[in-house]
Amino acid sequence: MLSAMPKPPSASARGRVQVFTRIRRLPPTLIIGSAILLFYLGVAVTGSLWAPYGPYKVGTGTPFSPPSWKHLFGTDQLGRDVFSRVVHGADDVLFLSLSSTLVAMVVGGALGLLSGFLGGWFDQVLMRVFDVLISIPLLILALLVIAAAGPELSGNPLLLIGVVVLVYAPRIARMARAAAMDIVTRDYITVARMRGESAWSIIWREVAPNATGVLLVEFGVRAGYAPILIGSLGFLGFGARPPSPEWGLMISENRVAIVTSPATVLAPALALAILVIGLNLFTDGLARKLGRAVQRAA
Repeated sequence: MLSAMPKPPSASARGRVQVFTRIRRLPPTLIIGSAILLFYLGVAVTGSLWAPYGPYKVGTGTPFSPPSWKHLFGTDQLGRDVFSRVVHGADDVLFLSLSSTLVAMVVGGALGLLSGFLGGWFDQVLMRVFDVLISIPLLILALLVIAAAGPELSGNPLLLIGVVVLVYAPRIARMARAAAMDIVTRDYITVARMRGESAWSIIWREVAPNATGVLLVEFGVRAGYAPILIGSLGFLGFGARPPSPEWGLMISENRVAIVTSPATVLAPALALAILVIGLNLFTDGLARKLGRAVQRAA
């Protein structure tokens, strides 16, 4: 008796296998970092729907009460639920970190590519200005800008974004300039110049696409440092203003109870640390993935 022939796998099953195979080929750090970032993104988007209390609701419990089923991370000095504030603070931290890094990438990347392509006096003047900014320590430069803006703008989200842009754009520009100086020596740039294309056209159509890998890795690196800088400013009292649930500010407000109620400090600190770890793992995996792609294309 003939045995029944096995049925071929369906198209959906083959698709799932292909997706799983592609995921397995990714660097482990990229997979882990992406999972952490997706988790934080999910918390930021949906946190307001399931957090037990509002971020500003006082008197939900006795001040500095220990962790319990009612308050997973305890309460702060005003009786606010620390767990709810950490959850609500995720969108603030992600928005400030990613938006400021994106603006810094656009500004620094554009200036760096333009500087590396044009060269000459424009490159020399721009790089000397950036060298001066880079020579100033990050935190000191950020504090100087906030102090110069005045107390009335202190804690303004736009000011914080501008501070991060000013701090990181020069560093991004140097990486973009180095990539552009390598790309302009390629034959396709010479051909584009011989066709009579303008400088802007060559930068937009030839230089920028070929520098994407370097800029993406640089974006990931700066995005990993941005939460630390914003959290440091909040801890020092120059970032978000009370009663914002920004994690650095929460650490500063509750540090007086680090011995008697450590969860009020450790909860936002661990949330910030895990986010930074996730961003760095994602960056490392992205660099490995792009490096392999470049090697295969070479």
